Amino acid sequence: MAASGPLPVTQDLSTLRAKLQKLLRFLREALPISNAHTVDFYTESVWEKLVDLPPETVLSALRTFAAASEACPLEEAGRMSDVTDFPKIFCETSQKLVNVEAFALAAKYYSVQNLGICTSFDQLLVALHGNQKQKTDENVKLDEFMNLKKSHEVQAMSELISSIAEYCGIKQIIDLGSGKGYLSSFLSLKYGLKVYGIDSSNTRGAEERNRKLKKHWKVYGRRSKPDVSGLALQTTKERKVQDETKADIEGICNSSTASQEKPPASDFLSEFSGSVISDIRRQMENLKIYSHREENLCFENAFSLRDLLPVNAIEPNSSSQIPKRKMSEASKERRKITSKSNESNIYSPLTSIITADSELHDIIKDLEDCLMVGLHTCGDLAPNTLRIFTSKSEVKGVCSVGCCYHLLSEEFENPHKGAGERASFGCFSCQEYTQERRGFPMCHYLKEERWCCGRNARMSACLALERVAVGQGLPTESLFYRAILQDIIKECYGITKCDRHVGKIYSKSSSFLDYVRKSLKKLGLDESKLPEKIIMDYYEKYKPRMNELEAFNMLKVVLAPCIETLILLDRLCYLKEQDDIMWSALVRLFDPVKSPRCYAIIALKKQQ
Repeated sequence: MAASGPLPVTQDLSTLRAKLQKLLRFLREALPISNAHTVDFYTESVWEKLVDLPPETVLSALRTFAAASEACPLEEAGRMSDVTDFPKIFCETSQKLVNVEAFALAAKYYSVQNLGICTSFDQLLVALHGNQKQKTDENVKLDEFMNLKKSHEVQAMSELISSIAEYCGIKQIIDLGSGKGYLSSFLSLKYGLKVYGIDSSNTRGAEERNRKLKKHWKVYGRRSKPDVSGLALQTTKERKVQDETKADIEGICNSSTASQEKPPASDFLSEFSGSVISDIRRQMENLKIYSHREENLCFENAFSLRDLLPVNAIEPNSSSQIPKRKMSEASKERRKITSKSNESNIYSPLTSIITADSELHDIIKDLEDCLMVGLHTCGDLAPNTLRIFTSKSEVKGVCSVGCCYHLLSEEFENPHKGAGERASFGCFSCQEYTQERRGFPMCHYLKEERWCCGRNARMSACLALERVAVGQGLPTESLFYRAILQDIIKECYGITKCDRHVGKIYSKSSSFLDYVRKSLKKLGLDESKLPEKIIMDYYEKYKPRMNELEAFNMLKVVLAPCIETLILLDRLCYLKEQDDIMWSALVRLFDPVKSPRCYAIIALKKQQ
């Protein structure tokens, strides 16, 4: 173990359980709001069933509360030590919401930040580094290699993982749910760690991206550390070679022919990086790629700057295919040295389905003491990561950021209801619910309580309160369209439950009429059965009630952090229950506006 300071003190299991108990008392009353489905808003008369206030009153109260909270954050909430201290929030007889201000205050009180269960990221880094600041290459800008959201996540998480690895004296990292390999590639390239990226999908794409990234990384490294004295003493001949090289590469960038002649990567000069990146930035600006407006459920933006880089520019053919240009002996030697030096910093993408019972030795032949990590591990993969950590002696530490709570399987959920419920946001894959160990709950207390959130509530937990607070609101109109469509399907086609998904028809529709026509066609219903007038009559009928849907969705957004807190507390308590764990904590790694699923579960085993 490297020289370091003591790790930050965290709350013990009994303290966390006490906070969990109080949170449950609030959620028992509030959860019906999160479990109400937006699709059924009008068909099931959701507003009348759950809220005993006009929508204008709710919206006004939430705006007032938000403004007051910004001026005096958490002061009033901090003075309340128990949920019973809050004024009456729900009617005792009807269970309807009657006090919006108290509802919003309680929801804020039971957020992760206010409960005091979070450990400071900066404080943890200081403890891991001791008195020495970790050496990092400040010249490396991640947004040259990936989109802004992903670069923000990879920057923070890779720094933490490398610090934990150094603290534990470990060089091997297992990245579960590695996807496109952004985190894995960066950990191997920048920090010299040996990384195995395991994903259930085919990893050939990640392998190719890593290969291209290594080429581009070398080019960027040369550009970020220019030799000023060397440039000053360039001969006329050297300048001529640079100009020729630049001209060749500009020809490559402007050509759409795959067989264009290409210079070797080792001869790329600083002008190449500048010209190519400038050209790409212009393309990105024209396409408005820099805008990082994403889906409200924080599904990852698959776009990468490397996808725009000309293949010819990143991955040149071997020098034998390039006429009129010979590789110097010095260049050959540099390639040999670089190749040897990279052998210790390996990123190996592996394809495998991971469960809590997966045998790591069957997947990784040279398994040694390692850290297990995961950046936005989907659904049950996040809790399974923690279970593998606690059950495998080789895994000495874990750093896991989960996402897609709606894909979690629940032990006490009605199996006939949970797997068949519709979803109103985003896109997700099907998931089997036959496994013995479900994703939620994990800790003893919630298992004893037989606690169940429900899929709609778990989906609501993915809503991003911080984004809404800065003006990135919910897509109210698209949700409004879908809710009216459901009423049309019910009354005109006699279908009360429709398990097929409409998808992202709204963004492709020019009007409500167009939306309904396209949706009915996708659902396999005869759209010619409905004349235009009937469709528009439905629209006019519900248009005055659109503010009900807006107000109700805002209530769900306000409640979302409480449900996420419950899921995170469950995982943290599970780790605190294990005997061989030396230290465990919940840490906010990311800016929640940039990356709403921003909390990492971190734990280290006792030294043996």
